[in-house]
Amino acid sequence: MDPELLKRISARRAELDELEEQLAKQLAEVRAERDELAVAERVLERVGKQLADERATAALAPRQVGGRTVMLIPHRAPDVEENVLPPDYQRILASVRQAAGPVMARQVGEMLGVDISVRAKLEPLRGKLVRLVDRGWLRKLPDGRFTTRL
Repeated sequence: MDPELLKRISARRAELDELEEQLAKQLAEVRAERDELAVAERVLERVGKQLADERATAALAPRQVGGRTVMLIPHRAPDVEENVLPPDYQRILASVRQAAGPVMARQVGEMLGVDISVRAKLEPLRGKLVRLVDRGWLRKLPDGRFTTRL
């Protein structure tokens, strides 16, 4: 056999062995990074779910404002359902919807069983109606009547 040819074959085999070693190392790095990405995806999904749960809970949670506990009313948005509103606000919305047309705060009070002859009981209801208007859940007409949004 030709010694020069054997030398070239041996050199090529050494090159291929080195290339195989490099590729094996790269493959190990790719697999490790792929595993890290899978873990990152799971963590991201879990954190995303936790944040969504916290946001939903926070929308209902009472807050301290000026030393007083108040319930925050979320703004109306396509992904925000009515059930995030406190129950009394849900009843107010239902009353306005059930009315034949735009209603005054007094009429909503009657539907909810509020003693409308006592101004101190009607004004908090009016405040809630206005808050629902400010947050986009209801609409207030120029004459002071309230109606649902389309």
